[in-house]
Amino acid sequence: MSPHFHTVPYGRYLPYASVWLMSMSKRSHQDWVDGALSLLCEGGIEAVRVEPLAKQLGVSKGSFYWHFENRRALHLAILDRWEEFGTSKVIKTVEAAASDPAGQLHVLIRASFGVDEVGDAVEVAIRSWAQTDSIAGEAAARVDARRLAYVVDLLVATGLPRPLAKRRSNLLYRALIGATTWRMAGGPTSTKREMDELTDLLLQPG
Repeated sequence: MSPHFHTVPYGRYLPYASVWLMSMSKRSHQDWVDGALSLLCEGGIEAVRVEPLAKQLGVSKGSFYWHFENRRALHLAILDRWEEFGTSKVIKTVEAAASDPAGQLHVLIRASFGVDEVGDAVEVAIRSWAQTDSIAGEAAARVDARRLAYVVDLLVATGLPRPLAKRRSNLLYRALIGATTWRMAGGPTSTKREMDELTDLLLQPG
């Protein structure tokens, strides 16, 4: 698979598509990161190497060092990119789409459970990498904690007590992971009705 990235919540990435559309003669720091994400999805972290990445981008291997001190610096940039577009911009998008916490939760669930093969591939690749690399593992743990805390805050803002909000946030995240795994294995996608019913269940008083 050679993914073309686009943006949606919790793991969907619009700017990555630009790496394939720009002139091959000019590559920015971000182009290297986007290309590295593509290689990560195709072959795991071991596939993210300077020479094949430079070849993919149509530039010399030496130009890599204009942007990164070493391969590890590229790894850190990949993780930053994932957190930015898989979490930070998701939250901004959700908060721009609705002004009340219940509405924001509705938007978040609709977007997060939607079909996104590329976003799924990025999440799976990062999680696999995190199992064997402490830096990637720390990044994944930080992202998970941030996502869970955001949902907790939304639920608390609707009037739920924090302990209950924490339990329901955990349940939502487990449901999202399960839905993604099932979908990637060929199962059905979540329907809008299912997503709306899930939102209603999470908002029920304790």
